[in-house]
Amino acid sequence: MTRPYAPRNPELFDQGLATRRAVLGADYVDTSLQNATDFNIDMQELVTQYCWGDVWNRPGLDRRARSLLNLAMITALNRPHELRLHVRGAINNGLSRNEIKEVFLQAAIYCGVPAAIDSFRVAADVFKDMESSGQQP
Repeated sequence: MTRPYAPRNPELFDQGLATRRAVLGADYVDTSLQNATDFNIDMQELVTQYCWGDVWNRPGLDRRARSLLNLAMITALNRPHELRLHVRGAINNGLSRNEIKEVFLQAAIYCGVPAAIDSFRVAADVFKDMESSGQQP
């Protein structure tokens, strides 16, 4: 990032940053922010404040439920980069491999088999990466 960064809503940004780090991992989040440019820093702020600070911290759904929903929606949208992040996040939020598998099977019916096959492929890669680094998926 080439300019000093001061979020417009520091309290919501800090809350979102804590949630984002807890779900996606501090290394990933911190790298995303450090690599932000003048062009995309406002998007990082939007994601951190609105998505992670506001929506992810609303009452009514816990983080497990939000992760289940995200896996299904990201499968439907065919966004493998985001899916990779959210498979790891789902594990961090307490979902099991079997629960993740069931989300993809359910999504296959309503979103299409090709989308679900890609999601299985991405999740298998995440599990393999986690196992090779000594983490339990």
